[in-house]
Amino acid sequence: MKKTLLIVDDDLSILKLLSFILSKDYEIVVKNNGIEAFSWLEDGNLPKLIISDLQMPYFDGQSFIKNVKISGFYRNIPVIMLSAAYDLEEQVANMPFKVEAYIHKPFNPTTLKSAINQALLVYDASDSN
Repeated sequence: MKKTLLIVDDDLSILKLLSFILSKDYEIVVKNNGIEAFSWLEDGNLPKLIISDLQMPYFDGQSFIKNVKISGFYRNIPVIMLSAAYDLEEQVANMPFKVEAYIHKPFNPTTLKSAINQALLVYDASDSN
């Protein structure tokens, strides 16, 4: 059975591209903003990893991930930030929570897959203890 990845981005072309790149290896769930994504989690869904844009309307990536990380149920889910923000490194450094990786848009699919594999290895190792 494929591992489920939750992808949160308001850009339809990015959602389609990520689904195309990753659907061979993973079950992909896409949401257009943090509100939709958090609602999906609260419905009892538990992905193995979250890929989230930083800049989205309604409930931005930082707010969404902050709520995931302070939650008792979801805080151990690995997170990869994927954003076109020019100051992405600085924003990630100033976040009050940890993300497993951050990648600039436009992104290299090989780099993204490597970051996903690394985050899942760490998550799976900690999950088996």
